Amino acid sequence: MTAPPALDDLGADLAATAYGQAARWDRDGALPAAVRGAAAQAGLLTADLPVGYGGLGASPAQVGELCARLGGVCGALRALVTVQAMVAAAVLRWGTAEQRTRWLPAFARGELLAGFAATEAGAGSDLAAVDTRVRAVADGREPTLELTGVKRWVSFGQVADVVLVLGVLDGRHTAVLVETDRPGVTRQPVEGQLGLRAAQLAHIRLDGVRVPATNRVAPPGFGLSHVAATALDHGRFTVGWGCVGMAEACLRDMAEHVLTRRQGDTLLAEHQSVRALLGRAAVETAGARELAARATRWRAAGAPDAIAGTVAAKYAAARAAASVAGTAVQVLGAAGCAPESRAGRFYRDAKVMEIIEGSAQVAELHVADHLLRRTRATGPGGRR
Repeated sequence: MTAPPALDDLGADLAATAYGQAARWDRDGALPAAVRGAAAQAGLLTADLPVGYGGLGASPAQVGELCARLGGVCGALRALVTVQAMVAAAVLRWGTAEQRTRWLPAFARGELLAGFAATEAGAGSDLAAVDTRVRAVADGREPTLELTGVKRWVSFGQVADVVLVLGVLDGRHTAVLVETDRPGVTRQPVEGQLGLRAAQLAHIRLDGVRVPATNRVAPPGFGLSHVAATALDHGRFTVGWGCVGMAEACLRDMAEHVLTRRQGDTLLAEHQSVRALLGRAAVETAGARELAARATRWRAAGAPDAIAGTVAAKYAAARAAASVAGTAVQVLGAAGCAPESRAGRFYRDAKVMEIIEGSAQVAELHVADHLLRRTRATGPGGRR
């Protein structure tokens, strides 16, 4: 079942609300609770969940365009959709029937705000190095898990009601849903970071936190390769489309500026050097959109190359967003450096996009490995 046509209108309404307020949210370091609630009420937090679990049954194309629209006004607002959907996607794919029934409708309605807690001080690009300890303990008659560790850079960790924690149980990676109101959970807000300042990041400490064993998603050994991998794939897809929206917004801002701004009697648009900057930015932006669209088609079709296509799209789109935002700041000049500047805000946000959900360098290796595997499989001349 596909999402109703109203999804586009709902995304447009939320984006319109954010357009005039995103700079203030960034300055204040938070998305207002009312905005988070509006996104949830509109069904945008987990739009691609099946209708039976409270979602809108949105297609990959609809989710992509939603994230591009939101990304074009506020990176933190797009991040809210990304993180909620990451955790929901992991539970949908790997959770038990009971877990899906328990958690997914609450995620869809926004009754529970989710966070993805994987990164640690010694485990960023290499999540296999996570050191959060999970152990089975005797706690009355209910099988119980105890978690100890520190997770860093958790988007919306300041306000999340539950976090999907990647840890190690008996030497095997495991993923556990942890409610943040449980004893032993403490949060350290992160303020003043380079970008996504309204995403309410937090470092989360787990000191012997106990949860029912039924909060574990998938068996031990599946935590990284399956549960976290599903969440990260969804994250890259939505981040990539959000970056497309960022680049397109900066391109529009530049074009409008040079058509009205003059140096003496000459419009900026009449300067060849300025037109060249616009031309390069337009090509970078269009290329990012085309790779995101290809990844979307492959995702919808369940194609074997879908994951690699998403990695490539996110890589290209993040690079385009960073490049085009930088060019926009240059072209807009003082206006690009002003506190309310969208280009300036996106310039900071885009650098973060090149790091999260797999850094640019890791993505390059992934794409190269995929290319080499395909080349070996097809043989000389591309023949099988």
